[in-house]
Amino acid sequence: MNESPESSTRADSVRAFAVLAAAVLQIAGGIVGGPGLLGESVSSVANAYPTLLQPGGAAFSIWSLIYAAFLILAVRQVLPGQRARVVHRRSGWWLVAAGVLNATWIVLFTQRSFIPAQVAIVALLVVLACAANRMRSPGGGWADRLLLRLPITVYLGWVAIATVAGAGTTLAAVASAPSAWLSVAALVVTAVLVVAAIWWLPAIAGFVLAVCWAFAWIAVATTAPEVAAASLAALAAAALAGAVRAARSRQKSTVLFG
Repeated sequence: MNESPESSTRADSVRAFAVLAAAVLQIAGGIVGGPGLLGESVSSVANAYPTLLQPGGAAFSIWSLIYAAFLILAVRQVLPGQRARVVHRRSGWWLVAAGVLNATWIVLFTQRSFIPAQVAIVALLVVLACAANRMRSPGGGWADRLLLRLPITVYLGWVAIATVAGAGTTLAAVASAPSAWLSVAALVVTAVLVVAAIWWLPAIAGFVLAVCWAFAWIAVATTAPEVAAASLAALAAAALAGAVRAARSRQKSTVLFG
């Protein structure tokens, strides 16, 4: 089943270029906030409040992939033949919000405004979930799967775990770092929510890969054996849930990539 062709409107053009602007904005935020060109870097602030839930340094290289994929997504949906498509109309403004919230989080976090930053990343998680859900639209084939749904579900998966890690940093900054067993409890709750999301999302491959990446790097970086074990268990639960859902589906490629 394919989308019915429609004529592009001025509203479609405004939305499409807003998504592109949001993509550029969050890249600019990453360029400034990553190395700390206008103050402290994201990593230096996070390292000032170490927690058992903080992923290892190499984990954050996924941001480069997320930013590049989002930019490609944005450039593609600006093309005249793409602007009027239902899937872009349904998800576009959620993606604009995601780019703005990401840049906002970087500014707030590097200024050590931890509670507002945590609110921003929770909001980012919500709008990405909404964007992923709004991509339940026919048509597009593998181009949409690889250039639209996969990038957004990777983004969503990483932010899901970054939200939990950020909560640990926020708690360490305003009170005290969460204990090992509180960290384990947070990972257990996160694993349950991740498994629920795997059964709810229209496409799961990017989400599963991103959350497993994050869980693996938490296990590598943490100094508490019980936290490492909980993180690896969460990774296994996410991988198993993804495999079971794909195995039970008659259309595996659709479940995996949308």
